[in-house]
Formats: sequence, C-alpha cells, structure tokens
Amino acid sequence: MGEGEESRKDTMAIRVREFDMERDLAAVEELERRCQVGLSGDQADDADHDDGGAKKCRRRRKKKRGMSLYVEQIGDPFARVRHSPDYVMLVAEYGEEGAGEAVGVIKACVRTVSRGKAMMKKKQQFAKVACLLGLRVSPSHRRLGIATELVRRAEAWCAARGAAHATMATTASNAASLALFAGRFGYAPFRRPVFLGHPVHRHRARVPGAHRVLQLPPPLAAAAYAALLSPAEFVPADLPALLAHKLTLGTYLAVERGPDPSLPPSFALLSVWDATRSLRLRVGGAAPLLRASLAAARALDQHAPWLRVPSLPDVFRPFGTYLLYGLRMSGPEGPALLRSLCRHAHNVARKNPACAVVAADLGPDDPAAAAVPHWPSFSCDEDVWCVKKLGVAADGAGNAGDDDDDWTTAPPADVLFVDPREF
Repeated sequence: MGEGEESRKDTMAIRVREFDMERDLAAVEELERRCQVGLSGDQADDADHDDGGAKKCRRRRKKKRGMSLYVEQIGDPFARVRHSPDYVMLVAEYGEEGAGEAVGVIKACVRTVSRGKAMMKKKQQFAKVACLLGLRVSPSHRRLGIATELVRRAEAWCAARGAAHATMATTASNAASLALFAGRFGYAPFRRPVFLGHPVHRHRARVPGAHRVLQLPPPLAAAAYAALLSPAEFVPADLPALLAHKLTLGTYLAVERGPDPSLPPSFALLSVWDATRSLRLRVGGAAPLLRASLAAARALDQHAPWLRVPSLPDVFRPFGTYLLYGLRMSGPEGPALLRSLCRHAHNVARKNPACAVVAADLGPDDPAAAAVPHWPSFSCDEDVWCVKKLGVAADGAGNAGDDDDDWTTAPPADVLFVDPREF
C-alpha cells in the first residue's frame, strides 16, 4: 500500500448503525466466514476480533492438551439475544460515505437477572444487566479502532435502556480481548464458570433402580427453582418462560425410592436445553493415531453392539449438543442423584442423532460441578466473565453512584446460573 493510499485509508470514517436484515445479512454472513479463516492449529486467538473481542461470540475455542473445542453459532443471527426485551446488532461500516462496506459487528442485549445473596442484602433482588457478545471485525480492517467504536456504541445503547452493569465473556488466554475490555474499557474479571462436557454413547447409561426420575411440568419446575435459586447470580427474571420454551426438553427431578427416614431427604434437579439447532461444535488438533483408534472403536461397536464398547461419536466433524442448566442437589444422596439425572439426560440425547455431547456450565465452587460426569477432553476452565459498572470510565472517573452497590467487587454467589440461550 502506497503512502497516499494509506493516508486516505486512515482518514476514512467509521460509521456504526443498527443491523438491517435485508441490507446486511449477506454481508455479515460473509464477515463471519472471513473471520473463521486461520482459526485452527496454532493460530492466535485474535482471528476473532480487532483490538481484542468477546471470545464468547460466534465461534469459541477451548484448548485442552493440544486439542481445541470449537463452538460455532448457526441459524438465526439474533438467536443469543432475541429472548431479551431489548436487544440490538450493530454494524460498523468503513469507507467513503455511501460506499462503505460492513467490516465489523457486535450484539448486545439488556436483561433482568438476579444479583445473588450478597447484593440482595444491600439493594433489590434483580438488576438490569447488559451483555455484549459476538464482536467480529474483518481481518483486513483490524487495528483501526473499529472494535473500540463498536464496544463504545453498544455500551451507550445499553446504558440508555437502563442497564446498570455490562458483562462480556472471554478466555483467560485471550490477551487481546482482555486488553480491550479490561484495559481500555475498565471491565474487571468477575466469574470463572467451568464447562463440563460428556460424549453421548450408543448405549444407554444405567440409572440405578434405587433412583426415581420424574419430569416436572414448567409451572411446577418454576416454583421449585424459585425456592432453590434464591441465592444465585444471573438467574433470569423470565425463568418461567425459559422453562416453558420449546427447546427446553424437560425439567427432571431425581429422588430415592424408599429413602431412609432417619436421614435428611435427598433430591437433584436439572433442565435440558436442545442446542443442536443453534450451535455446532467440533474437536480439532487431534493426532491421526487418536482419530484412527476412535474410528476403529466406532466400527467395532457398530458391528458387535453386544460388546458394549464405549465408542465415541465422530466429534472431529461438526456435531450438536444438549446443555444442562439449573443443576441443583440436596441431601446426603444429592450427588448420586445428580449423576443419575445426568445419565438420564444422556439417554434423552441418544434419541437425537445430531447430538454428540451433553454439557453444562457451572460456577467453579458450585458443589454440583464435582458431581457432573464429564471427560477432560470435552471440558474447560478457561472461561472468564468480566463486568463493568456503566457510567464509570476506565480510569474510575464518571458517575459511579453508590459504591456499596458495586457488583464488580462483590464476592461470588453460592450458585452461578448460566442461561443456555446465551451460550
């Protein structure tokens, strides 16, 4: 690029406007496709953004022992924000007026969620919180401040709709994303959920005969969660709508048959979300020998099912997942009952050929995390949620309001609720 051409490029304006389905869909899809280039092997994570972007966007990579788990959103471009009463997708154009091209995009929504036990003692139980996600910038237009402008405009849009805090998700290894959000915009690392995945086998998982699994109707499930999730963070105010959603395949309760009356009652509860229509996962970076051995196990299991070989589905091609949410347990048999519920969810997933993994996102200190069956190769503890109090600049200036009400410094709640609609 010549000096004159570079000078002309530097002076071109960045214009940010709302997404228009008819005008922008093809351009945004092409932008998403271009941003996928190089997102494999040992490529750096900044294939997802300009000056650093929300890693929990259209495609997320979770590294584990040389392999990577890729997560790609498919279908409706508004799928992860449409459930919110206020949501938007902003598009950045770069170029001369009237001839600019779409070179960046970000999604944002404002929803009402619970604040956790520590914050409930100080203020109201629920708060309006913004979520920024899906930040993408064209590979040919990075380092031009486009990501910065998109984030700034998205924050302003959310603040105008009453959001008191803004959140975003990234990974601990994504230095570029942390530099943008934590460094430039003053976000603080906040929570560290763990992703626990388990492959779906051809054979049914055994649920002990001493455990009984019941499916709760949505109104009864909502009443149960209202009692069990009162100390949790980020429980959506529209939880009854989530439980009644067509993609929530069921809420299941596990209890003991003939419990010992001398012991406290035990139970476990979880809900299952069908994400096969909105997400595609794929494992990359596996050694050829591992691929071949797993393929051989699948072939043996297919031709000799009576051997019950624990073969894996073909996870090296795109596959779908079921997400478990609202995992709770109580009593001395609670962990065993929760494991039975996870096995039951596995058996439900077996009926869907598109589903190869059952997974859950939980807080690292949640006792339920230790009870969820998972494989390390399908799990990850790198996710980082960051939060910012809107109206406060990165240097601490601005109208901070009540310092005692600052959620950014609040200790973690006992339970972190991860909404499957925003995964």
